[in-house]
Amino acid sequence: MLDINHIINEPEHDRIDPEGHMYDLEHWSPLTATELAREEGIGELTEAHWHVIYALRNLYRENGRASSARVVMRMLEQDFADEGGRRYLYELFPKGPVSQGSRLAGVPVPPYASDPSFGWAG
Repeated sequence: MLDINHIINEPEHDRIDPEGHMYDLEHWSPLTATELAREEGIGELTEAHWHVIYALRNLYRENGRASSARVVMRMLEQDFADEGGRRYLYELFPKGPVSQGSRLAGVPVPPYASDPSFGWAG
């Protein structure tokens, strides 16, 4: 049975939005990212995954929340062009390098990141 007091009093609800995204960088840890990756079916995070995760964290730290997912995707495509760009990023994060990657990186997901027309394959 749903107990509203249980939901209200859980400390994790202060740092996670209803979709499961963290509100800020402070509550994130590599262990959190590892657990989320397993829950989302990615499995073990490789060095390539970590590279993207830390790139997303740095983008957020330097620029704040992006105005749209397209802005973040363009920046990621430029950063990872030598590895294969967009295709490479989707191989690492099949539910979207911006939305799924941001969730694992513990940064707020930019607006329109989950729009099916944007290319989310999940």
